[in-house]
Amino acid sequence: MTMTRLRDEICDLARSLYERGYTHGSTGNISARTEDGGLLVSPTGTSFGRLDPATLSHFDASGTLVGGDKPTKEMPLHTAFYETRGSRAGAVVHLHSHHSVALSMLPETDHDDALPALTPYSIMKLGRVKILPYFQPGDAAMGDAIRELRGQRSAVILANHGPVVAAGSVESAVYAMEELEETARLVFTLHGRAHNSLSAAQISRLVETFDLDM
Repeated sequence: MTMTRLRDEICDLARSLYERGYTHGSTGNISARTEDGGLLVSPTGTSFGRLDPATLSHFDASGTLVGGDKPTKEMPLHTAFYETRGSRAGAVVHLHSHHSVALSMLPETDHDDALPALTPYSIMKLGRVKILPYFQPGDAAMGDAIRELRGQRSAVILANHGPVVAAGSVESAVYAMEELEETARLVFTLHGRAHNSLSAAQISRLVETFDLDM
């Protein structure tokens, strides 16, 4: 994908998330690998609804900022996913989406497997989602926490903060992020009500059929 097309795709998909209420104000950040091994990243303090392709922060393959505005302060999150997920990480999306943040605050939420197996799609797109401890925004320790996972998780939720998803492309990362938030919303819709989740056998068949990294 050309640099121009990638810049446009980042901004178009970010705006779509904003317009549909997955993020708000100047919250959230997004990044993607360029063909030459560099990164394009949303600048600090910007709104997903008004990202400018020309001002995206541009890092070369050595990690040097070579163009655009100052990047998001959450760069430790992004770089840690790229370092540990390798070729499986072509893009990273971080939001402060409502239901995902709320899920991280419930004491009964399983911090090693935050999303119940309600639909096949959350399993297919996300695998097991881990809740990480609270970190102050911009804290480099967030990157250390991601590295401690050794590339074994494609999605996490930062407690009291928001979800982070890595995937092969900007489009697939955005779709996975939407699946995370919608599954978290289902959790609250079903809260306190009897319901049927997927069985262990059904989950195993999904993992086998789609060669999922669980």
